[in-house]
Amino acid sequence: EAREEETPELQLIIKADVAAEVEALDDEIARLPQDEVFVDIISRGVGGITESDVMLASASDAVIMGFNVRPVGGAQELADREGVTIKSYSVIYQALDDLRAAMSGLLAPEEVESDLGTVEVRQIFRASRIGAIAGSYVTDGIVRRGARVRVIRDGTVIATTTVATLRRFNDDAREVAAGYECGIVLANNQDIQEGDILEVYETKHVERELQPIG
Repeated sequence: EAREEETPELQLIIKADVAAEVEALDDEIARLPQDEVFVDIISRGVGGITESDVMLASASDAVIMGFNVRPVGGAQELADREGVTIKSYSVIYQALDDLRAAMSGLLAPEEVESDLGTVEVRQIFRASRIGAIAGSYVTDGIVRRGARVRVIRDGTVIATTTVATLRRFNDDAREVAAGYECGIVLANNQDIQEGDILEVYETKHVERELQPIG
């Protein structure tokens, strides 16, 4: 109940050659950070990986981790048919490394923001088909067409939008650097005034990784 409903889960079935190894692997897994991805061990056991293990994994969308054990009988053939992943290990930390990688794969990419530049709006022009055009001066960094923008007025963010059109000397421009004037049209935003400050930035998605144990 303490976990958020949207927290991804990784279902596991653990099999090992001796009970002590099951307990050791169980203890190490419990120490993994699980605030963003929860590891649910749905079954633990000693001995080879059986068809029953595979069927449980198939029904639960689980991964089978075997420590010093192998599939027995028709378990491997059944796993191939059911699309069940069986991972076999002889060293416990190899299993943990793979587990961390699998958990990282379940994390949603993180949106990282990068500042591009700052723009001062000095004059407003209006065109019938375009709307408000901000005659601007780039005070630092760059402004780039398509970049995201926060409109700041009296120290308060009043809008977040993008640079729809960027012009320099009446020509379309891809970007304009600090120290130059430009004309900016913001997407879906006509509430722009002289003296507004535009914080220009971009975002990208990066894969998140789980923090190490300890």
